[in-house]
Amino acid sequence: MKLHWSPRSPFVRKVVLVAHEAGILGQLEYIRSTVAMTRPNHALMRDNPLSRLPTLVLDDGVILYDSSVITQYFASLNPDSGLLAPAGAARWDALRREAFGDGINDILVLWNNERQRPDGARSMPHIAAFAEKLNCAFDELERWAGAVVDGSFDLGDAGIGCALGYADFRFADIGWREGRPALAAWHGQFERRASAIATRPTND
Repeated sequence: MKLHWSPRSPFVRKVVLVAHEAGILGQLEYIRSTVAMTRPNHALMRDNPLSRLPTLVLDDGVILYDSSVITQYFASLNPDSGLLAPAGAARWDALRREAFGDGINDILVLWNNERQRPDGARSMPHIAAFAEKLNCAFDELERWAGAVVDGSFDLGDAGIGCALGYADFRFADIGWREGRPALAAWHGQFERRASAIATRPTND
């Protein structure tokens, strides 16, 4: 399988982390692909016309995107991993939490793009809205983290953990841990997992 990837993308980190948890890292061939809002990657667009990461090309030529589809596919390759329950409430809860993490990443990526615009071109109403939404999201995660009582790990944990890691990577100054001790403790445990250590974002 060929994976279009970048070391800075939180969505790429999530799928590689899930591959690590599923024990299938050795099946992946990595294709370094750079994407930007204003510069379509034409080589990537041959596999994904949206020019977005991650994109997975299976050995039979089938192409999968976006990240949530890829994580579910990886989970299906090792059903015993516990990454995704086969059916019922636990499955929907994992997918809901993964989607919540993806939503946080969407806001962080948009905010990062906005602040890279030149002086005078940034939209302060957008930036204010991003900050308000993220604060509400982090407060919600604090409530969820306080309810975690077991040591299980699923796609929802992967999505949320990678979102918080991306917040640290791009927005170390926003202080999301302040006033959220349960969430900070949960994320500390997440970042000590072997899969998280192996996939921490870099500027390489």
